[in-house]
Amino acid sequence: MEEPKQKQFLTCERNWVYFTLIFSAGVWGAYTYLLRGSVFCNAQTGNVVLLGMALGSGQWAHALYYLVPISAYVLGAVVSELLPNPIKHRFRVRWDTVLMAVEILAVLGLGFLPESAPVQISQVVINFLASMQYNTFRQAEGVPVATTFVTNHIRQVGIGLAKEWHHRHTPDKSHRARMARHAGMLFFFALGVVIGTVCCHLAAGRAIWLTILPLGVVFATLLHADLTTEKDLVEQKPAGH
Repeated sequence: MEEPKQKQFLTCERNWVYFTLIFSAGVWGAYTYLLRGSVFCNAQTGNVVLLGMALGSGQWAHALYYLVPISAYVLGAVVSELLPNPIKHRFRVRWDTVLMAVEILAVLGLGFLPESAPVQISQVVINFLASMQYNTFRQAEGVPVATTFVTNHIRQVGIGLAKEWHHRHTPDKSHRARMARHAGMLFFFALGVVIGTVCCHLAAGRAIWLTILPLGVVFATLLHADLTTEKDLVEQKPAGH
């Protein structure tokens, strides 16, 4: 009997793409916290908590403020759901590729903002970008992962360690690949935070330009795949969509 063929993944599903994106997200986390209002814009749990606390304290105007980043995150999800099909049908390139170009342009613009600019500008832009990226890149070679925050990656490492204990006397080590994937995502996010922190201290707001290089590499690779090796696969949806 023939052995089943190994599943072929699209370029936008490759592990290294996800490691690169979460590294950039780590830089964004350091940037927004150190320079743009001491907040984390890559996810919205904190903003929802602060919204609820403001409502519970009767601080109505303060509560309305948190609706701005939350709304930006919602809008990012809406846009990333509506645009993929029109873009690939009209331009024959994937939304994933276009999103990388959008992120590069947005990061370039943020780097030009003066230190005196309202922090809300950077916060809303990062909220919007992080939402689109989180909703667009969903699975790295078949494993569901997030590219903008690490809560689930930490949980999955814990699950992997528990399975390591349960299977310590058995030959079944199939859990190790998944655990390593999540551990890698956690590592690259932390690396991005560390390097982003150093750059923020050295270059202030222009530190966010650091992410143009990794995002540019991803963009160039995805565009090349869209125009050559995966030209006939433009209608194939990445796993998880």
